[in-house]
Amino acid sequence: MHGKVARYRLKPSMEAKLLEFEREVREEKMPGCVAEFMFRMDAEPFVCFEAVIFESKEAHFPVADSPRQQTLYQKFVELLEGEPEWHDGEVIHANPTLQT
Repeated sequence: MHGKVARYRLKPSMEAKLLEFEREVREEKMPGCVAEFMFRMDAEPFVCFEAVIFESKEAHFPVADSPRQQTLYQKFVELLEGEPEWHDGEVIHANPTLQT
């Protein structure tokens, strides 16, 4: 599996719009996407971390580089204070048995 982790800061009062945007993205059913997790930090409520996981690196990058994803990215950035910080990498451990 392969994916990306992002750290970003929401503009004030944008959490509901972010969740609405995430629903829109989920409806896109990105090919090869197997999971997505978003965290709002307790210590900094406007700071979020997000992990998006794909079946493989080969599945990840065509989606990330697609024109549709670029359009969605621009919509996403409008909700933020500045650019997100991105980190791509291989998933080296997952424990799906913990999911309910």
